[in-house]
Amino acid sequence: MRERPTPLLTFPEPPARAVTQEFTPTYDDDKSVRRWYHNVPLYGVIFLLLAPHPSLLFVLIQHYLVVLENPLKFIVHLLVIYTLTFMMFSSLIVLVARDPGPVTFEEPQNDHNTEEVGLTEALMSPDFLTPGRFCRICWTSKPDRTHHCSFCGRCVLKMDHHCPWLGNRCIGHRTYPAFLHLLLCITLLAIYVAVLCAHALYYAFNNPYTVDAFSPVHEIGLVFAGVTFTIVIGSFFAYHLYLVSTNQTTLEHITPFLLLRYLPVLSNTDSNNCLSDPPLEHELSYRQRRMIKEAHGFIRVYDVGLRKNWTQVLGWKGPYGLMTRILCGGGSMGDGKCFPRGANVEERLARLAQELVQDK
Repeated sequence: MRERPTPLLTFPEPPARAVTQEFTPTYDDDKSVRRWYHNVPLYGVIFLLLAPHPSLLFVLIQHYLVVLENPLKFIVHLLVIYTLTFMMFSSLIVLVARDPGPVTFEEPQNDHNTEEVGLTEALMSPDFLTPGRFCRICWTSKPDRTHHCSFCGRCVLKMDHHCPWLGNRCIGHRTYPAFLHLLLCITLLAIYVAVLCAHALYYAFNNPYTVDAFSPVHEIGLVFAGVTFTIVIGSFFAYHLYLVSTNQTTLEHITPFLLLRYLPVLSNTDSNNCLSDPPLEHELSYRQRRMIKEAHGFIRVYDVGLRKNWTQVLGWKGPYGLMTRILCGGGSMGDGKCFPRGANVEERLARLAQELVQDK
């Protein structure tokens, strides 16, 4: 049987019609997948927090039970130390297990009277065009003080910073009080251990024949560890106390050009002035950059007073809220999307915008 000749032209079959699916915003899969090595720094933190305890127990037993024969002080010091340790690990568990601040997506309501918005109209909306108001990676609008974390591949409400020491996780609206609680407990425990062991070491030097040969070695190591933790973690905790008092996040404090997001509409009457609205960082001249950095020192957008600033972060409702603050820190009050602005902030921002336009 004669074979059929091959046609000169072949036309591919039309592709099957794609099934219309409901769009669901997704995060960057490569960034959001958590590997085992992401938790290695967290394991190191847990090891550093637990490593001094064998030596600490040895010093407590030798000094208060064997040498001084005072079981009451031994029990008191033991309760204080392990109460702080329990509170420290409670806040650490909150930081590791709790989401720092998810950006929720509001489902559209089934209203037949509403008109559908076209793609062009959606892309030309003010929220999409305004820098910082729409995340082009998560494909969703960003509330105030929300930032996209490039390490986690997602947006975080009131993001403070990304911490690799906590298993490569972010500190945000729902975990920032627990982070402060962790820093406070570590600092208090370090000070307590340093003072306790320094007192035992002083007694050992004044009474060398009443103590064994190994107790001073443990005491010296614990004093050194306590002082080191107090200086490192205590200074970090003091810095965050300043941030809470001025109602700033770490990102807002170290990034002065975030002020550009809050500038009002520029009165751009000069044709030679090619600043966007709001202006972008790469469009600014050297003098304009210096102007932004100087203004960043006294324009604090969300500073509403010392008491209200602390209430926003560490306020509580009812006795259970206070108990949560004491035991593990918990999360901040509010939904993490809307924050009141300070007095005279709008006037200062308007003055700054006018100076930017007038500066050549």
